[in-house]
Amino acid sequence: MSKKNKKSHAGLIVILVILVLAVAGGTAFYLYQRQQPKKTAEQFLDSMQKMDFTTMESLLQSSDLSALDNADIRNAAYTDFFTAINQKMTYKITGNRFDIQNGTASVTAHITYVDGTNIYKETITEFLRQIVASAYSGAQLSEEETQEKLASILNEKAKSSEKDEFSEADIIYPLIKTNEGWKIVSLDDATVKIMSANFKSVEDEINNSLNNMDNDSSSSSAPEATESDTLNLTTDKFTIKYKKHTITKDFAGTPCIMIYYDYTNHSSSASSAMVDVNLKAYQHGEVCDAAIPENNDDAIDHYTAEIQPEQTVTVCQAFTLTDESDVTVQAQEAFSFDEDATASQILKVK
Repeated sequence: MSKKNKKSHAGLIVILVILVLAVAGGTAFYLYQRQQPKKTAEQFLDSMQKMDFTTMESLLQSSDLSALDNADIRNAAYTDFFTAINQKMTYKITGNRFDIQNGTASVTAHITYVDGTNIYKETITEFLRQIVASAYSGAQLSEEETQEKLASILNEKAKSSEKDEFSEADIIYPLIKTNEGWKIVSLDDATVKIMSANFKSVEDEINNSLNNMDNDSSSSSAPEATESDTLNLTTDKFTIKYKKHTITKDFAGTPCIMIYYDYTNHSSSASSAMVDVNLKAYQHGEVCDAAIPENNDDAIDHYTAEIQPEQTVTVCQAFTLTDESDVTVQAQEAFSFDEDATASQILKVK
């Protein structure tokens, strides 16, 4: 090969090497840039696990975490609960759509998180029971004391839960490249829901539960019962057993029915039938109003009196009557979400 050809061949090799290096460098640059939004999303999710709000805020283009406050996640009273819950969250990045020209990306994360639905239900039930008991005992709690009580019950129920229940979600995080690096555009509702263990707000849920109970009381339909049904019911909180019923008059001279049953407290603290039992009476499909009998009866006082765990007392509840037709009564646990735990009985008036 001539010297001229050798020089030409060597020059071609140099050009090819330069081209290869340029392509490799461009590819490396692209791959590096492509990883940056993914790393931002990972850092954001790691911060969620640690409840590191400062880092979370710094990774948001909007720098807005107010939605966490709406769900009580940054409320100091519930810090222990939400910290324990979010530590158990895990994730895996499953997608990364990257647009280098526009400086945007969409990172998909598959997240497994604690579903606290049952914990919340148990907490709300117990909280309402204790608040009602406190109210009838004459105790008045401040707003701070009420919140502390709620937080205490929430932590207790979370610790006593035998097994965590988990849910899964796929969230797409839109990101944008800024002068300060890649940022997630804003905090989305799905992320808030995950951090709050599948819950909207502690206080909001209690208010909703109270409203639902009021609606149920005003619009409940008469239960179905057979001649063999008996007003006997056992729950984790109590047992009630029907004893008898009598017909008398209330203080205004209107006929009323007095229903007697034995109430046993199964909870770990003092409680009462008034707090635990939701008893309703129906005539012609309509709810009967509560009545005040003309004659005093100790069993009526026992209805509101607190008794110690595993003690039993006979209580009485009275309801007005419209005529001498049969009365259908139904009992269930007060403030309970278990609609199946009920007992009914048909009572003869005449």
